[in-house]
Amino acid sequence: MGMTMTQKILAHAAGLEKVEAGQLIEAKLDLVLGNDITSPVAIKEMEKMKVDGVFDRDKIALVPDHFVPNKDIKSAEHCKCVREFAKRNEITNYFEVGEMGIEHALLPEKGLTVAGDVIIGADSHTCTYGALGAFSTGVGSTDMAAGMATGMAWFKVPSAIKFNLTGKPSKWVSGKDVILHIIGMIGVDGALYKSMEFVGDGIANLSMDDRFTIANMAIEAGGKNGIFPVDALAEQYMKEHSNRAYTIYEADEDAVYDAEYTIDLSALQPTVAFPHLPENTLTIDEIHKIEEIPIDQVVIGSCTNGRLDDLRTAAEILKGRHVKKGMRCIVIPATQAIYMQAMEEGLLKIFVEAGAVVSTPTCGPCLGGYMGILAEGERCVSTTNRNFVGRMGHVNSEIYLASPAVAAASAVTGKISCPCELD
Repeated sequence: MGMTMTQKILAHAAGLEKVEAGQLIEAKLDLVLGNDITSPVAIKEMEKMKVDGVFDRDKIALVPDHFVPNKDIKSAEHCKCVREFAKRNEITNYFEVGEMGIEHALLPEKGLTVAGDVIIGADSHTCTYGALGAFSTGVGSTDMAAGMATGMAWFKVPSAIKFNLTGKPSKWVSGKDVILHIIGMIGVDGALYKSMEFVGDGIANLSMDDRFTIANMAIEAGGKNGIFPVDALAEQYMKEHSNRAYTIYEADEDAVYDAEYTIDLSALQPTVAFPHLPENTLTIDEIHKIEEIPIDQVVIGSCTNGRLDDLRTAAEILKGRHVKKGMRCIVIPATQAIYMQAMEEGLLKIFVEAGAVVSTPTCGPCLGGYMGILAEGERCVSTTNRNFVGRMGHVNSEIYLASPAVAAASAVTGKISCPCELD
């Protein structure tokens, strides 16, 4: 019986020749991540352990990104706690306002995540780095504390589901539509504690930004992690962003999967997840058959869709057009580097001229923190990853998850729309 990609990475990290699904292992960590919400809890737990510093100051990343620039005194105190801890322990990869970004876009950009790594983060969307062929998963703050102290973590080896991607997506169909389609197909618990392994010739037709988006939302199907094989595009990305050595793991031909699905990317349509679960998906054609859904706000950003491809797509749609009167359109580049590149390409000018606002990098609106809170009865089309009750504000507000293309088009029309409707 062979091993999957994830199982091979975990076996190596545990110093074992072979592991099987369900096996408990202790694995060496290549990176431990925390943000301004989760790190203070982990720091307090470390203090209880009475350990002498961190296991490796180069293998910890601390990124204040949820409530920064600080929105209130409490968030300022949280960031102060993280800042002082980073200074006290001489943490190499601490990123303050001005050089920070949304953590899951920032770390690959900084070259801190590469193929073969084992990465934990006290944030559920740490699974993003599977796009580069790494095993990465979210953990609680206590596990983060143990990881920072020891450089080790316990795992139950996950079983896997194989997703065979074929074909080429059509215009306006992106990685967001792929993962929303999958979540709609298997449900929010369809991959519970399983590795979602994406394979097939269709991967060659997905950009790295598409792959980051897909891996990012593995957790929304209950997945322990999402992972892609390392091809030429992934290698090119790592060589451009990192000077670290990486290891490519491939699944054995006789690897065992709990289930296998084949998805023809060319058959997919722009897809929207309706309130209040990511599995409540409808294609744009299905939406056209129901009553129009007017909206109040659009958010384009987050660790899911705040990358350069996302901003370029939104700008392509908004150029020469204007956000509908009474609508709020908020655009959030995921990192300073993305912000700068978008500025140099003239994308920010397009957004402002279209009547949108552009924010410094922050997770703010995604978790209902700030920069886009919804009032009672309001509706938002968002490129974020969750649309739970009260996620972005009032419990009687509604969130519709969509791609940057659908979000931008909806900002123009004031209702859930596809860019094709603007032609």
